[in-house]
Amino acid sequence: MKRIFATTALILTTLPAFADQAKVEGATARQSGGTWTFEVTIRHADTGWDHYADGWAVLAPDGTQLGYRTLHHPHENEQPFTRSLSDVRIPAGVSEVQIRAHDSVHGWSDATYTVRLK
Repeated sequence: MKRIFATTALILTTLPAFADQAKVEGATARQSGGTWTFEVTIRHADTGWDHYADGWAVLAPDGTQLGYRTLHHPHENEQPFTRSLSDVRIPAGVSEVQIRAHDSVHGWSDATYTVRLK
């Protein structure tokens, strides 16, 4: 029995750290005048108020945060889900941005999603 427990513990500790992080599954950007609107689809195994995807950011190539969308509640029964963020100003010369998700337990996801601005 001890051997089974030790093997199980070893397997669990070697799983990828990002297994429970929020993931950006898709994103689009639309320009209107001098600002942009982003539609972002997030997937996360929300379990309620103790662990849920609580936001996402639009980042310039140098990592500067250009916009942030707060997610005000868990979406445990709506996966994946899409939310928008309007009035994001993109500096001149920036042709693509990164979208990074955040959750209430793990913080910022290790992965980003690239959106090319057209």
